[in-house]
Amino acid sequence: MSVLTPARRRVGSLRIPRVRPRLGLSTVMFTVLAVLVIVPIGAFLLVSVSPRLFVQGHQWFTLEYFGQAFSGASLASLSRTALVGVGSALLAVTCGLPLALLVHRTNVIGRRLWSVGIWALLLSPSYLVAIGWERLFEPAGVLDHAGPLLTSVATFGRGPLYGPVGIILVDGLKGVPFAYLAVSAALPGLGSSFEHAARAHGAGRLGALRVVLPIIAPAIWTALAIVFAETISDYGVATTLGYDSQYFLATYALYNAVYSIPLSFPLAASIGCTLVGLAGIALFAQRRALNGRAYRVLSGRTRPCSRHQFRPLGQVVAVGVVVVFFLIALGVPIVGAVSASLLTNDGSIFGGSGLTLHYYAEVLRDGALTAPLLYSLKLSLICAAVVMVLSVPVARLLTRQNTGPVGRVLDLVLLGAVALPSLVMAAGYILIYNLPLMHSLGLALYGTTFLLTLAYIAGALPNNSRILVGPLAQLDDGLLTSARTHGASGPVAWARVALPVLSRYVVWVWLYCFAGTFFELPISEFLYPPGKFPLSVMINKELSNYHYSEGSAMEVLSVLGALVIVGVVLALYRLLAPRGWRQVGAAQS
Repeated sequence: MSVLTPARRRVGSLRIPRVRPRLGLSTVMFTVLAVLVIVPIGAFLLVSVSPRLFVQGHQWFTLEYFGQAFSGASLASLSRTALVGVGSALLAVTCGLPLALLVHRTNVIGRRLWSVGIWALLLSPSYLVAIGWERLFEPAGVLDHAGPLLTSVATFGRGPLYGPVGIILVDGLKGVPFAYLAVSAALPGLGSSFEHAARAHGAGRLGALRVVLPIIAPAIWTALAIVFAETISDYGVATTLGYDSQYFLATYALYNAVYSIPLSFPLAASIGCTLVGLAGIALFAQRRALNGRAYRVLSGRTRPCSRHQFRPLGQVVAVGVVVVFFLIALGVPIVGAVSASLLTNDGSIFGGSGLTLHYYAEVLRDGALTAPLLYSLKLSLICAAVVMVLSVPVARLLTRQNTGPVGRVLDLVLLGAVALPSLVMAAGYILIYNLPLMHSLGLALYGTTFLLTLAYIAGALPNNSRILVGPLAQLDDGLLTSARTHGASGPVAWARVALPVLSRYVVWVWLYCFAGTFFELPISEFLYPPGKFPLSVMINKELSNYHYSEGSAMEVLSVLGALVIVGVVLALYRLLAPRGWRQVGAAQS
């Protein structure tokens, strides 16, 4: 909202107050969100009740399509989506929370290696993870060719995999990085004082943990909300494992409404509205659980936490648990992708096919990978930089106390944007920026790289803003107040006080945004400029043309390249960031 700052000017002998409008943070952020998120998404959702407004029907106002969305197959897909969302969120947090505790609060062997594994899981597109599972358990798949014992395992696991259990398993494992990053962002700033106080009063390790967990409740609830929203909006698993098991989800029903004959954008928009409603329920649950409680524990007196030192047996158990998790979460898709890229005839390793590096040499030699890789790399770097800057003030607004309706609306908009499938975001951009009005105003952006970049930013900003909610909720306002008391302006106080405290988490936001944008598929498919193929579109094109080996080789090389960039950024932060910045929230060995 605008703030009126009084000034004085002299008229004769009188001094008449003069006011100057000053844009507040809320006004600026709402303007940015309106351009990037609210208007495109709102336009698409408006089609559900007013098709004629966008030349998608003859009714100016109708609820007919909501009736279709809440009946028959559409209603069944919505209920399945809610079930999968809840199950996946619980599974992701159940796995992500212990992983974050092990990596950040203990001396478990291989901490940096497990962090790389989390980023590798984050970089793996959901549809390729699902295909990896299917390649192992499908009839005549890899396990069926591996001997009678593993054939029995495949037969036993095939039933649960092709149904809600398998979909929850795949979506839950894919959601672990979101839960891990959300919880990890809050753990370093917690310090060790609360654990030491609990231990001083006779509590054991588990008792101290029960003291810590309620303090990081904002991060845990943020993780639950993000994974739930990511799951109900996921398109990859819905069109692979969900379709093959005939367990149709809401995103597949939305896709059918857009691409079936006759197509129905109003029905697709109505299904999109139901997904926003599900996200609203998640937001209500989060606010109800946290209402009236304070979680500000990060201040100038916070001391670095000390790592729990495992004994030899404890090390074996801890490492074993982590290894089993990554074997399940990453081993399966790696086997699927690598085996497909190395087989000479796209068959089974156990069926007599030879192994070759021919497809890697081919995609590198003919340049099929180079141009899409560089194009997506450029857009990902730009998107990550913009989102890194915008996510801090947005998250600040979300963590302010007593924000009133402004904060609640902003929270709902951001979580609703997370819950919407990316293809809905893309469809909204098509509706708005391909209107004749936009062309007459000289804003003919459809089919340009600029519009694709805007859509990437709009899709990434909600998630990344919510990732910072946990750390900002712990930042004591007294730090900024002290800086202002000593003469620093608001921006200077943030730059000199808050930025060093939050620098570690801001770098994570950049990495998370980069990783998510690099392999983004639905927005890329809808909005890529003619003749300029993003990386995900090129990989999907190869797989759709039954060039599984070439597409898998592109995927393997791209994931390795992205991991190299992630490693370089983390190394640069460690080398270039001031020592004090790196020590804030760091655990002591």
